[in-house]
Amino acid sequence: MSGPAGSGPPEGGPAESGPAAPGGAGGVAGRPGPNGGPARPGGVADPERRGRTWRTAAASVGSALVTTARRTATTALVVALLPVTAALLLLAAVVGAPVLLVSGRPPRPVRIACFLLVYVTVEIAGLAAAAAQYLRDPFGGPRARQRRAERAYGLLASLLGVLRRAAERLFGLETEVTPALPAADRRPDVPLVVLVRHAGLGDSFLLLQLLLTEAGLLPHTVLKGALRVDPCLDVLLSRVPHCFLPPARGTAKGAVAALAAGLRAGDALVLFPEGGNFTPRRHHRAVALLYRRGQYRRAARAARLRYVLPPRDSGSLAALAAAPTADVLFVAHSGLDMITSARAAWTSLPLRQPVRVHWWRVGAADIPRGDEARGEWLMSQWERVDRWAAAHAAADTPHV
Repeated sequence: MSGPAGSGPPEGGPAESGPAAPGGAGGVAGRPGPNGGPARPGGVADPERRGRTWRTAAASVGSALVTTARRTATTALVVALLPVTAALLLLAAVVGAPVLLVSGRPPRPVRIACFLLVYVTVEIAGLAAAAAQYLRDPFGGPRARQRRAERAYGLLASLLGVLRRAAERLFGLETEVTPALPAADRRPDVPLVVLVRHAGLGDSFLLLQLLLTEAGLLPHTVLKGALRVDPCLDVLLSRVPHCFLPPARGTAKGAVAALAAGLRAGDALVLFPEGGNFTPRRHHRAVALLYRRGQYRRAARAARLRYVLPPRDSGSLAALAAAPTADVLFVAHSGLDMITSARAAWTSLPLRQPVRVHWWRVGAADIPRGDEARGEWLMSQWERVDRWAAAHAAADTPHV
């Protein structure tokens, strides 16, 4: 498969050469190739090419060192948190024992401390399993990478499943999906671009779990770089197609486009067009930014959104342009959107209503052509997300 525009020659093919250097006076003739083959470019071309190669190699080594240092630090932190969370659970259980005896239900501090202990344990178990998987295929090559990706998806689905079951037991998590998801063994015959409302603690993890285990899709996820502090997520996502923003090199738009270009049937590129969880303050800032940019009509439409942020077009439009055969799934949800801070989590848990997930699909043939038309279409779809969220919002859900 060829790469994006400007990519190099196919592996094993001839190297691309620059313009031929003129011969004669003042020129630098090309040097014969090995065994009398074609001439190589001479003069300054070779030093320039070597310089680019060295810079690329240095950047790769530097990135690997940073990644190793980050994962070492975050893994050490997670391991250190294990006895801390265990002690917190013990303390909460002792303090909350009277409430447990009277009501027969564990109090909120016990539930939260228990979930934190489960989360840290899952992290450590996931890192150990990821290391074992790597040792099974320690060498490179396309087949080894493919096997590592398949195992990483399976392990990620298992770990997210454990966390979901823990949330169901401890926080009363119930999930209702409408319409019902197709059976996991009926994977779509086209790639998908999944555009999701971002609102509430843990919504992205719950969505990934649904896509992996109930829909049978392989998510190619775009996430904030801050999530690299989760060492297990950092390691597992490095083995599957993904994109952390901002990217280490290039632009965010280019990184999303490159990820979308690699989609195949049954793959799902997951994007959160709002760029962050909804809060009224972020909504006001987003509308003000549109006004400052002179996008008055779009700003007026964005100001009428009550429960969602206006979508940022660049990533979504880049994905649609790079994957022209992909259908688009829009995903709205409610039930977690009131959990916007640690204080809100404390008051909202256990959950008092189910998490409702609603989705609809737009075929590639029905998506407008051109960025301007697609931008208007995306805003119209997001207005539909807002209407659905308003119809299913709890009384304490933040809105404007």
